[in-house]
Amino acid sequence: MSFIRLDHLRKTFGANTVVHDFDLGIERGAFLSLLGPSGCGKTTALRMLAGFEKASAGRILIDGTDVTDLPPAKRNVGMVFQAYALFPNMTVAENIAFGLKVAGKPASGIAGRVTEMLALIKLPDLGKRYPYQLSGGQQQRVALARALAVHPQVLLLDEPLSALDAKIRVSLREEIRAVQRALGITTVFVTHDQEEALSISDTIVVMNDGRVEQVGTPFDIYNRPKSRFVANFVGTLSTFNARIAESGKDILLLDGQPVIAPDLAARPAGTTLGIALRPEAFSLGESGPNRLSGTIGEVTFLGSIVRLRIQLAEQTFSMDTFNQPSQRPPAVGDKISVSFAPTDMLLLE
Repeated sequence: MSFIRLDHLRKTFGANTVVHDFDLGIERGAFLSLLGPSGCGKTTALRMLAGFEKASAGRILIDGTDVTDLPPAKRNVGMVFQAYALFPNMTVAENIAFGLKVAGKPASGIAGRVTEMLALIKLPDLGKRYPYQLSGGQQQRVALARALAVHPQVLLLDEPLSALDAKIRVSLREEIRAVQRALGITTVFVTHDQEEALSISDTIVVMNDGRVEQVGTPFDIYNRPKSRFVANFVGTLSTFNARIAESGKDILLLDGQPVIAPDLAARPAGTTLGIALRPEAFSLGESGPNRLSGTIGEVTFLGSIVRLRIQLAEQTFSMDTFNQPSQRPPAVGDKISVSFAPTDMLLLE
């Protein structure tokens, strides 16, 4: 039985439905991310779980208890917001202690818990500072400690890293994941950043237009997308139109160049299919079973990766190759041959 059960949740605002039939189970101790573009309903789903939005239909169960109609304070969840929401007139220690005081915990127990939380977020000596004396990353750690101080059953994180710069985001998301693993707390994390979701999640729920597009591990979401939306939203993808060359054979013509594709035997000749390939699927040279020849139209240096945009007769695609400091990267206008495996192709009907 799932630790959290979101049972056919729906949320409407007037005539506008922003979450459609959201049905999901979350295992105890899992780190689950709701991933999707702005306006897809992921934050609304999280707020229904927290109790800040009332579900228009469906049920919410936590550890077997129906909490659908309970207010946030009765749900035993901790929430970290995008904007930190720290009390500016309270010290770091007082912010962390706030929920414990509201719950009527004894002063001695509060002091010990605050010390424990400061150590957990690696700010043991900053308890007497005020929020304005902290960096953005430190403030977000304090917000995390405040949410965890009350021993919640569930931790909810609503895009907590979006206001931070790129390097701090990477560091802090790793710290959040380490804390989550250490405590074993069931966590739901909302983000529009695919790299964040892929790097720290046990399970990812990809949402679009208020609906769940796919639920799976990061590996499956990236490598085995079940819809064109997921394939395009998660990671960089090149899509092509290709035509079946001959009935009974697994051969496609891609801008006139033959490539092998799996499971085409039952489809008639002349059928047009969409196919997709990740940039890392390609290798320089003609060593693989599938080969394409084209002209480099663009070269983008991304540090450890050099991304090439390659022009075929009518279509283009992206290819990633590792930066080799001792070698000159290919240049715009160079003729190039690349290869890839049939199993790397995604067929898009």
